[in-house]
Amino acid sequence: MSAMDTLRINGARLLQRLKALGQFGALEGGGTNRLALGDADRAGRDWTVAQMQALGMRVQVDAIGNVVATYAGTEDLPPVMTGSHIDTVRTGGLYDGNYGVMAGLEVVATLCDAGLRTRRPLQVAFFTNEEGARFQPDMMGSLVMVGGMPLEEALAVRAVDNGATVGAELQRIGYAGGAPVGAPQVDSFVELHIEQGPVLEQQGVEIGVVEGVQGICWMEFTFDGTSNHAGTTPMALRHDAGMCAMRTAACVAELVARYGGRQLGTVGALQLKPNLINVIAAQAVMTVDLRNTDGAKLLQAQAEVLAFARQIAAENGVRFAHRQLADFAPVAFDAALVRSVEQHAGAQGLSTLRMPSGAGHDAQMLARVCPTAMVFVPSAAGLSHNVREHTDAVQLEQGANVLLQVLLERANRM
Repeated sequence: MSAMDTLRINGARLLQRLKALGQFGALEGGGTNRLALGDADRAGRDWTVAQMQALGMRVQVDAIGNVVATYAGTEDLPPVMTGSHIDTVRTGGLYDGNYGVMAGLEVVATLCDAGLRTRRPLQVAFFTNEEGARFQPDMMGSLVMVGGMPLEEALAVRAVDNGATVGAELQRIGYAGGAPVGAPQVDSFVELHIEQGPVLEQQGVEIGVVEGVQGICWMEFTFDGTSNHAGTTPMALRHDAGMCAMRTAACVAELVARYGGRQLGTVGALQLKPNLINVIAAQAVMTVDLRNTDGAKLLQAQAEVLAFARQIAAENGVRFAHRQLADFAPVAFDAALVRSVEQHAGAQGLSTLRMPSGAGHDAQMLARVCPTAMVFVPSAAGLSHNVREHTDAVQLEQGANVLLQVLLERANRM
């Protein structure tokens, strides 16, 4: 058994870093509002970069603002990467994304404490705009990094809050970097993350061994009808945009029940104009979020909902338009790397469950260019994107120790 086999991270130091990062954009009640490329994100980025530099890591920023810090190996080989994101939703917690980045830094700190280096370099990254809360699509930074979205297209995306472009905001906060994007030379990527769901806690399991990420389809539908008096306009003579949107929302609910299995569907946003109690809506704008681990069924669900929305608009004399906001096929992670996660968790006496990820993650983008896997730890009550998001300190430490050993195996292999 080598010295590296017995290494364990410092749980207290990991927790300290998580709490320190949580002060940037802190919310009452313990949460965090650190929207991508805002002032709080800049402050969080600056602090995280300082942590990286303090560990002797070489920090690079690429053209979409992704930050990658390298802990040199004993040989000049493609690096083993870990990391996640530090941007949050408007009512985020301390752990979503942040945990994976801070745990990566803790792995490097543990090696520094022991005076050890791996054969391959280790990299810790945080990616721009993973959440998609301010700019769409989500996972933008990692998508651009691997060549899945043209850089210029991403830089031109406008914020939903003030209309500023990604490119302008990167310049403003000082993270329009010079490193190229499109073809990263990475040996492998392992992302540690909270589950963001209730499964691990409900089943009493300590480590989620993530086999892949379900596909995601985001659509925006716009119905344009005619405003009229709610009391004097007969139902048969109405061009009711709001009714079309509600019928489409009901279609999503019915479809999910009919498909069963892992099919998910959500209408998360709906805006009516003029939004008055006694006026037939002239316009309705709604979003539809569809997810499934089965790519064929996801495509079928997408086509079915879109066809229904078009049909209901035509039947009511309402104009219809739609935009595709995100469209990501399901991703299967590398089988050998998934087994490595499972084996190292078992070697540490931790219970495991193989499972898909319900949420999208940067790992699914890196899977396009290198072997990739994910490690989950439980989320209390399944809460995430919530100021009450929580994972116990012992569970945070367990996940980071699994990450440590998986990264060491991967980085030291011949």
